[in-house]
Amino acid sequence: MRDNDTLTAVEGLLVGHATDAINHTGCTAVLCPEGFTPGLAVPGFAPGCRETELMRPESLVDRVHGLMLAGGSAFGLAAADGLMRFLSERGKGVVMPHGVVPIVGGAVIYDLDMNGRPGALPDAAMGYAAAENASERPVEQGATGVGTGARCGRLFFARGEQALWKSGLGSAAERHGGVIVAAMTVVNALGNVHDPATGAFLAGGRRPDGTPFGEAELRESLAGGDAPASNTVLTVVATNAPLDKAQTSRLARMAGTGLARCLRPAHLTLDGDIVFALASRRPLPAGVGPWTEDLLGSMGADAVARAVVAAVS
Repeated sequence: MRDNDTLTAVEGLLVGHATDAINHTGCTAVLCPEGFTPGLAVPGFAPGCRETELMRPESLVDRVHGLMLAGGSAFGLAAADGLMRFLSERGKGVVMPHGVVPIVGGAVIYDLDMNGRPGALPDAAMGYAAAENASERPVEQGATGVGTGARCGRLFFARGEQALWKSGLGSAAERHGGVIVAAMTVVNALGNVHDPATGAFLAGGRRPDGTPFGEAELRESLAGGDAPASNTVLTVVATNAPLDKAQTSRLARMAGTGLARCLRPAHLTLDGDIVFALASRRPLPAGVGPWTEDLLGSMGADAVARAVVAAVS
């Protein structure tokens, strides 16, 4: 789909959301039923995740069949069970002597402070529903799926409720000579979001008069220990270029630099930031390319930065 400017521009990927608008939470399923090569970068220091160790280059498993991004903090990891069941019912996974085992990674954001009381949390049923909703259509963006309870400017919460800015999920795709690198990001950020080209404030902490908090307030909050332990930016980067696991992890690391172009501050001790990367296992068609890892990394960083902007637009 040439006009698709989202993660599903990479052939073989499907994305679906399940949204609980009443309790301000949800989950988003990324399906790659035929298997994609995984990679991983963890720039944050407080991640909530599952099956990430097997994505590292030294681990034996060389493909994943899905990713689940969910709200609900650590409770939301249960949503991945629903995606596993959905894939296993369709025979998608690693063929083992006693059945097919789908490999599903995942990560969560903290949205419990947005959750209704008593709150309903993402679970296996919600994860299954997200998988049922998955398609190759352009990804629905905004306050949907895992982005339902996302906010930015959390660093300034102690300065008043007006400091918080509703955020969500965004996606973007970059193309060069038939090579595609696409990204999807949910922005549940500690700090503010800025335009990656101009540096202009886009979303986050604001004073009562609507003007954004600046560098001085940011440093005061950090120095005073006011930073809340509830911040996570989750990113999925995908490419149609066939990479091995080491290359895919390098793609995750390079593409993740796009976050720091937009988020101030980024990747602090209380952030759970994770960048997943997925690479197609299909050979590129004749005439596509040429490409290098550095080209993919540069395109990935551009896609991630645009996805962050889309999440708060």
